[in-house]
Amino acid sequence: MAEEEKVVLLTQDAYDKLKEELTYREGEYRDEITQRIAAARAEGDLSENGGYQAAREEQGKNEGRINELIVKLRNAKIMEAPDAGTVGNGSIVTIDMGGREMVYVLGSRDIAVATDYDVISPESPIGAAILGAKEGDTVSYKAPNGRKISVTITRATPLQ
Repeated sequence: MAEEEKVVLLTQDAYDKLKEELTYREGEYRDEITQRIAAARAEGDLSENGGYQAAREEQGKNEGRINELIVKLRNAKIMEAPDAGTVGNGSIVTIDMGGREMVYVLGSRDIAVATDYDVISPESPIGAAILGAKEGDTVSYKAPNGRKISVTITRATPLQ
């Protein structure tokens, strides 16, 4: 029985970058690996040929990543930017945690390809706590170690 595939929320920029990566891996990079395998094969004995083994391993990793990208792009949904002032998927969130200001993007780790910010998953304890909060709100969540932590939302803007 096939596992249900999960919707992947992406910004348009993240979707475009994943699509570019897929094109590169299916074309130029796949060809490069194939050439390295052919060159190593031409050297003779494959059982003790480190270059051949490394190229075959890289080929497997590349094909795995291609399959991963195909599934993600097939299940991608371009997220709509949340309203400024409200934390939602695709928000750049500035929080105050015990006097320390931190800036994150709330969303799937796949949008990290299109941003320089660290990403918080909305399924994580802190992500679930801040989702839907507004600027000025203080929310609490239970950390994995069991401690209750409070954070204040100081800013929430849509990721462009």
